[in-house]
Amino acid sequence: MNKRTFIKLFAAAIAIPAVSRLLAWAGGEKLKNWAGNLDYSTDRLYAATSLEQVQGYVKKESKLKVLGTRHCFNNIADSKDGFLSVRPMEKVISLDAVKRTVTVGAGITYGQLCPYLDGKGFALHNLASLPHISVAGACSTATHGSGEKNGNLATEASGLEMVTSSGEIVNLSRERDGDKFAGSVVGLGALGVITKLTLDIQPTYMMRQYVYENLPLRELKDHFDAIESAGYSVSLFTDWQKQRVNEVWIKSRVEEGQAFHATPEFFGARLATRNLHPIAELSAENCTEQMGVPGPWYERLPHFRMGFTPSAGKELQSEYFVPRRNAVEAILAVERLRDQVSPSLLITEIRTVAADNLWMSPCYKQDRVTIHFTWKPDWPAVSKLLPVIEKELAPFDACPHWGKLFTTSPAELRRLHQRMPDFIALSSQFDPQGKFRNQFLNQNIFGG
Repeated sequence: MNKRTFIKLFAAAIAIPAVSRLLAWAGGEKLKNWAGNLDYSTDRLYAATSLEQVQGYVKKESKLKVLGTRHCFNNIADSKDGFLSVRPMEKVISLDAVKRTVTVGAGITYGQLCPYLDGKGFALHNLASLPHISVAGACSTATHGSGEKNGNLATEASGLEMVTSSGEIVNLSRERDGDKFAGSVVGLGALGVITKLTLDIQPTYMMRQYVYENLPLRELKDHFDAIESAGYSVSLFTDWQKQRVNEVWIKSRVEEGQAFHATPEFFGARLATRNLHPIAELSAENCTEQMGVPGPWYERLPHFRMGFTPSAGKELQSEYFVPRRNAVEAILAVERLRDQVSPSLLITEIRTVAADNLWMSPCYKQDRVTIHFTWKPDWPAVSKLLPVIEKELAPFDACPHWGKLFTTSPAELRRLHQRMPDFIALSSQFDPQGKFRNQFLNQNIFGG
């Protein structure tokens, strides 16, 4: 089904003043994720436009999963029984300029929220590469951007409203609920249906970004900290060939003491003379403005423009978080696999993410560096590569991104996430019958 048909059917369905089944999948096509690599196990998809509709649907169903913008590459959100979409709940509910918070419906995307905030004179601390993902989905999976001092997107959350398996409405806040809140934000869809989120905001700011080409790998090895701290947000793109980093994207705030002053050379890399896509062979027309042109924060922090088709199109993604102290050794370990990795790879991105206190975040209590792989859409080949990469990264306690492809064992996941027992207990409190569990959660969290 093409995008236009889906939007028309979706709009028609949410206009009905009750929980409505979306008939967009009645044409015989399977319901798929964003990348098209995953066929969901049911086409039974409903949409809710209000808290009351969410409660009614949750009470009625014995098993369900919430389906957001479908950007996960694995089956973390899959269901054999039925899906509930809260995408119609996409409004900004309130903005508190004094407390510097904004409260939004769980269905809103960053692409919808950011222009609104900027128009009111406010901003978020960070954004992911892609602007079309939902706020609730990003927080629930610890999705992140980049930056030495920037936590993942879930660290912006200071409050949430959730419907538990009994249909009860639970409100949690960072200030009031402390540890329980920290266990609930990165909830992996296991605790309940998030209907509302409150996010911390700050005064709006301007940014610019520069791109450098062909950073020698030896310079990265010797000056990793200086390179990654050169801007507010720094991304390294490499195909692991020719002992180099293909592109260095440096995003800086246009403020005293934070601005990056571009020079023709940066640790042996040369300043780009045109806008570039992370995959150099592709057109940069969908990418955010480079060449040091100032612009609003939300038009520079993502790699891809709002309203444009993001990234390379059909692709697979994997990502591993390694402790910051092991970053260089981990990068060099992957580089040694270059001849195995490169035939299936589109590009790798390397970023930094600051520590947080969120139980199921890969950055719980420690700064991390992420090594992200965008693969060609060839799962048989990629599935053979992932165990090889994971074996090389195992000495560094590499933790996979919850929403991307990995083969890390459940036992290893339990070892890596020290608060998993507490999370399991919290899940049993909110969802004692396992209404929101599925194959992914049972295998990787709840022990089958």
